[in-house]
Amino acid sequence: MPDLTSLYTAILNGDAKAATAITKEALAENADPLEMVNRYMVPAMSEVGKRFECEEYFVPELLLAARAMKGSLELLRPLLTERGSEPTGRVVIGTVKGDLHDIGKNLVASLLEGGGFEVIDLGADVGPERFVAAVREKNANFVCLSALLTVTMPSMRKTIEALRAANLRDRVRVLVGGAPVTQQWADEIGADGFAPNASAAVTLARRLAAA
Repeated sequence: MPDLTSLYTAILNGDAKAATAITKEALAENADPLEMVNRYMVPAMSEVGKRFECEEYFVPELLLAARAMKGSLELLRPLLTERGSEPTGRVVIGTVKGDLHDIGKNLVASLLEGGGFEVIDLGADVGPERFVAAVREKNANFVCLSALLTVTMPSMRKTIEALRAANLRDRVRVLVGGAPVTQQWADEIGADGFAPNASAAVTLARRLAAA
């Protein structure tokens, strides 16, 4: 297998063009797609998250790294699917009903994908029934709810209630986040976790997936 340290570096530096080129070259040399993800790509995104937590990286660096990771993953995903490789988890994510903000949600989705999760992004202004349908259809085990407005936060509660009414609540972990959201609110509505930022959301999801 070729030395793929350069793939790790390309993702860490947010160089999407280099990451894609290295991935293509490695596949041409019969590199193992799963090993590429687990040994180089996921660790690179973990390091990006650590640097963000330490304020060495900021949102632009996170977005660039996520884009580089995504470019490589698009080449690898068909091969991983072909061999039946399971993702870390399946995540349905969306900004809740009445809220059109999606920058934070998009960042979380990208970083989750970089963390080895399969992500089903429903977009913004997503009603409870759409979350329920997506969990059923995709057999998801995580639901991530984002709200950037205080007035839309009650939609998080309604979504959790809808999952409960559909007998799906026990099979999914619900994570919530967004500018006005707090741990106290997460506890109040019966969510499984709260993350103050995108990097923390991935750390939390990976910890819960391993539990």
